[in-house]
Amino acid sequence: MSRNAKIAVGGVAVGLILLIWLPWWAALLIIVGVPAAYLTLDPSQRRRLRRVARKEIGR
Repeated sequence: MSRNAKIAVGGVAVGLILLIWLPWWAALLIIVGVPAAYLTLDPSQRRRLRRVARKEIGR
């Protein structure tokens, strides 16, 4: 499975868990809002965010 497919499956799983714990509209706002916020970043900000995430993971 490709990296993007794994991310998509993980997102769906998190979305289903959020739907159980939160009202449907709050879960929908989170599921739609997080990717939308990431897409509004310019390429240099995305690279910096990925670099910081990799450092925290220990890569």
